[in-house]
Amino acid sequence: MAANGGTKAILAALFANAGIAVAKFAGFLITGSSSMLAESVHSVADTSNQGLLLLGQRTSRRRATREHPFGYGRDRYFYSFIVALMLFTLGSVFALYEGIHKVQHPEELTSPAVAIVILVVAIALEIYSFRTAIVESAKIKGDASWWGFIRQSKTPELPVVLLEDAGALFGLVFALIGVGLSVVTGEPVWDGIGTIMIGVLLGVIAIILIVEMKSLLIGEGSSERELTAITEALAADGDVERVIHIRTQYIGPDELLVAAKLAMRPGLTTAEVAAVIDGAEARVRERVPAARLMYLEPDLDRAISAPPR
Repeated sequence: MAANGGTKAILAALFANAGIAVAKFAGFLITGSSSMLAESVHSVADTSNQGLLLLGQRTSRRRATREHPFGYGRDRYFYSFIVALMLFTLGSVFALYEGIHKVQHPEELTSPAVAIVILVVAIALEIYSFRTAIVESAKIKGDASWWGFIRQSKTPELPVVLLEDAGALFGLVFALIGVGLSVVTGEPVWDGIGTIMIGVLLGVIAIILIVEMKSLLIGEGSSERELTAITEALAADGDVERVIHIRTQYIGPDELLVAAKLAMRPGLTTAEVAAVIDGAEARVRERVPAARLMYLEPDLDRAISAPPR
């Protein structure tokens, strides 16, 4: 398949995290650092997560069936939600457990220089992955802030990879600080504290992703800007007096369902009504290409045409 922006960012994160995970596990076996172990498990979880995101992209392209007449676009939301759960359980909970254990029972690090070298190399690789995610996200972010992009994006992969990479990068910095302070002060408890910081960071990121992916999974409507554009396009014909009511919902990242009742000018023939509906659909798709499914119901404006009492 051709690598679009989301796929390119996922693949960059996949290869970076796989290499980093191997290096971190080697560092943990040599040094016994709990920060290295927490980061190793974090990288394994991230690598698995990228695999799940790619799987979601693949399964979402299945053809619609009688049982699933609107297709499988929400598979991408489902697998992104699973990714958020894995980040919380395998990343945050494990790191918190390991960090608290090492604070209560600190152990001297062996060959800490090895851990520092591995962490510095891992930071360089993670910066490459994070930069790729930023570049690809910037292409579709528009004028929204980064926080707004994460909250409003209907494409789940890029926000997930962005937050994962940010968490991984800061986690590596926390691990480096923990190991570094353990070496400088001679107190291995700092390694455990660094691990706890990693766990808290991953927990916050995971909760943000869980909330956002749950919202997408149960169904989100169009943004205010899109809704305004759709409403204006529907009413742009003089034969459409107004939009009586409208409902929208994303049934996949690139597929928006639009259902609306339109007040039509009285006296139109059936053929004219059909032509007005066709024109409205064309105008909406021109303004909002994601609006692929539309169900438009013509009606008379009861509020205007009803005789006074």
